[in-house]
Amino acid sequence: MIRTTLAAGVSALTLSAGSAMAEDAWYPYAVESWEPAFDMSSPRTSVDYMPLEKASQPWEICVSFPHMKDAYWLGVNYGVASEAERLGVNMQLVEAGGYTELNTQISQIEDCVAAGADAVVIGAISFDGLNNLVGEIRGQGIPVIDVINGMSSPELSAKSLVSFGEMGAKAGEFLAQAHPEGEPVQVAWFPGPAGAGWVEAGNSGFLGAAEGSAVEVVDTFYGDTGKEAQSKLVEDALETYPDLAYIAGTAVTAEAAVPILRARGLTDQVKVVSYYFTPGVDRGISRGQILAAPTDSTVIQGRIAIDQAVRILEGEEYFQHVGPALYVVTTDNHADFDPASTLAPNGFKPVFRVE
Repeated sequence: MIRTTLAAGVSALTLSAGSAMAEDAWYPYAVESWEPAFDMSSPRTSVDYMPLEKASQPWEICVSFPHMKDAYWLGVNYGVASEAERLGVNMQLVEAGGYTELNTQISQIEDCVAAGADAVVIGAISFDGLNNLVGEIRGQGIPVIDVINGMSSPELSAKSLVSFGEMGAKAGEFLAQAHPEGEPVQVAWFPGPAGAGWVEAGNSGFLGAAEGSAVEVVDTFYGDTGKEAQSKLVEDALETYPDLAYIAGTAVTAEAAVPILRARGLTDQVKVVSYYFTPGVDRGISRGQILAAPTDSTVIQGRIAIDQAVRILEGEEYFQHVGPALYVVTTDNHADFDPASTLAPNGFKPVFRVE
């Protein structure tokens, strides 16, 4: 078995065909398909995604994540693990430990391929930094699927992801609609780790959507999506900008901000918006502590990436570039939100091996 770096205090689990997770069929699922593929500005069509029923053989699929520090990636983990099990293929998950660990991610993927991976699914640390590796793997005839974060390589086999630019825009639109004009409202913006493709896209989308409204982005705070790093950034923002009206940013930022604002007695003054969805954000919205967050159906993205890999290996038709349709969950519509597409079940622990 390939060695993995585990999140602190978490044990690796292995699933086998005899330990199937009880679940209802997740498909058909409404997605958008881009054509030409790999260009977020391409025209898109709405389709109902239908995966294969079973793989013809137990393919070996390597999955690489930036980290397993937060519940967002736990949701993706649930998606890839449960779909690998449903299809009857093997899955090995490696995680690099954080967005500063590009070299570790590259090394882990190289080890996966050397150990005999038939396909590779990558949640990339860097938009451009894995392109040489993708080219090398594709040169060996091994499919490479881009999941969640985005990569710029034109040699990718398929993408299972949404536009994080649109995710950021959804959050920016929420604030712009609340403050279309009038006296400026100060917003501190926390897009995530600088250099990651999803972060740069989310940043552009958020700023573009807020432009022309009364939303004033007073500062942009880049940083790793660990809770400790985001908590420090939130504290810095509150110290630097005493007149803040909003904290907007990653789900980890939103989760970190809630107790900090409570401790400082600022809950009524400073409101919180996330630009993606986690269980902590879900709880925050249900309790009125977080105003809104778009969901990108994280679990479904992971499921589709595994199905794409199997379809390519078996010579089946496949969508080259798809992602779930986006929608915004708010305190007003939260009761109608079905978390199964986005969140791992309660009590789910990281799964690093399916066989």
